[in-house]
Amino acid sequence: MADEVQALTRAFSGLGGLGVDEPTMVTALANWRKQPEKRSGFRKSFPGLFKEHGVIERVEDDYILHLTAEFSRFKNLMVLWAMHPWERDARLAHHVLHQAHPAAIVVEIACTRSAEELLGARKAYMALFHHSLEEDVAYRAKDKPYCSLLVGLVSAYRYEGPKVSGDTAKAEAKALGAAVKSAGAAGTKLVENDEVVRILTTRSKPHLVETFKHYKELHGKHILEDLASEETLGETVQCLATPEVYFSQVMEAALRDGADHHGKEALSRVAVTRSDVDMDGIRAAYEEQFGAKLEDAVAGKAHGQFKDALVSLIVGK
Repeated sequence: MADEVQALTRAFSGLGGLGVDEPTMVTALANWRKQPEKRSGFRKSFPGLFKEHGVIERVEDDYILHLTAEFSRFKNLMVLWAMHPWERDARLAHHVLHQAHPAAIVVEIACTRSAEELLGARKAYMALFHHSLEEDVAYRAKDKPYCSLLVGLVSAYRYEGPKVSGDTAKAEAKALGAAVKSAGAAGTKLVENDEVVRILTTRSKPHLVETFKHYKELHGKHILEDLASEETLGETVQCLATPEVYFSQVMEAALRDGADHHGKEALSRVAVTRSDVDMDGIRAAYEEQFGAKLEDAVAGKAHGQFKDALVSLIVGK
């Protein structure tokens, strides 16, 4: 009986993990029929969900809220998956902007979509919410140092061809270096530097990759090392130049034991939005950085249908 109780406790996310294990729950419904002593033993062995309350074991209200969220993970993933990509991005951005969440999701949408995909998300945003995305970003982030950067990113329509001016890229690498030095000396925020914002919000992605290469040649280190204290700028650079590395790190953070609610939600978001785009690259980047297969890490942490859905999106058939 102890093994059955532990299995059911795990199915309820009582031993950690993401989602719930629906098949194990259904098995318990069948196997424990007319055996109330098993359910009593389950309640007594699961202090997170139940606590002694007089002559009964009372359900903990806080855990019910947690459990509701865990039951919802599979549903939420499937709804995201079924949406038109433009609507999905519009709703993700709107949720972030109106819930005072970190700006990272807006940065993701603005920097990892193609020019047409970002334009489509902006059209969907206006149709759904009767405001422009740029308008809401400007208003909601008006007191943040990264406001101008975010507005520029969501407003961009970048050239997507292969041509890059090496001379211009090198000159802008020097300009970025000068801005880093100036910000350090003055104690100001680099994200508020107009030249930095111009380069990151208008240049093509191949141009920026070339610029960051010249930056490393000129300064002996990757630009991300000089952006360690400026989270939004660092996320912007990664999303523009190395999105697979960025998303692999987001997934790793979501799978940590101490991940918060927003971090855990990233699993569904990344799996759904990148499955048809660059998931193989994300898997390779994850294995290179963390020494494990992404699908194995997910399978070891998630439960039930949510686990199966995530793994399906990550590796396909």
